[in-house]
Amino acid sequence: MEAMETAGEIKAATVKQRQHVLGRFLDHEVDGALLREYDAGVPQEVIVEFIDTLIEKPGARKNTIGSLRAMYKFADERGYVRPNPAKGISTTYRSAGGATPWTVDDLKKFRERHPFGTMAHLALTVFMFTACRVSDAIWIGRNNESTSNGIRWLGWQPRKKGSTYVEIPIMPPLAKAIAAQNVSHVDGCYLLSSHGTPFSSSDSFRNRFKTWCREASLPDRSPHGIRKAAGHLLALEGATQHQIMAVHGHSQAATSEIYTKDVERRRLAADAVAKLASMKW
Repeated sequence: MEAMETAGEIKAATVKQRQHVLGRFLDHEVDGALLREYDAGVPQEVIVEFIDTLIEKPGARKNTIGSLRAMYKFADERGYVRPNPAKGISTTYRSAGGATPWTVDDLKKFRERHPFGTMAHLALTVFMFTACRVSDAIWIGRNNESTSNGIRWLGWQPRKKGSTYVEIPIMPPLAKAIAAQNVSHVDGCYLLSSHGTPFSSSDSFRNRFKTWCREASLPDRSPHGIRKAAGHLLALEGATQHQIMAVHGHSQAATSEIYTKDVERRRLAADAVAKLASMKW
């Protein structure tokens, strides 16, 4: 996995997740002994027994099955373990829709607790007016700015594999929030830790943002939820699917469709019902 990471075929976060999952699998006890003491070709029922310990954690269950499938697929292809004992195991997992989109009231509560001029306020504004991911928010900044025809632009290549280059104008709320920060780092990053340095990782930023959310009585909100809120608001304001793709850095139209399809359905319904107005009844 480390070689695949170096080659750019797998993300560092995926390697970390699989190492954690497989470590737990090896530490699972069967008949008084840990799985790491057994042969790699364990019966499928042993794998299912381990997965059943995660029955109340559907997300962890899904990730665990994915990691085990990847490991045994690797082993099967090279003749180490045949047949693949993880093949065919159901995840019995259904997505609940991911991160909860922020409402207007959520945004108001956060700004009331973290007013203009604070790093928390800047973070919220960056997510709202760039719709960037955490993996990008922790490094984009003044070095990504440019000016063209009198318009100040922010452009960056998202770190997520397969994403397209994003370039959007810096809106007045974001420009004001950036200017309000007196602390500047040599790397030009907008978002800085309490030590005045860039965040070391996406996880370190998420932990800080969770603290800001708890302080604002929004314990179940996340940065990704702001990104989703931005997508919904763009759709409500009439942005097309391809316009949202340009802002979010999506390479597939279907990814941005989740923001436009419900809004478009409402518009179509309104147009259709309007046609009934002239009917004699």
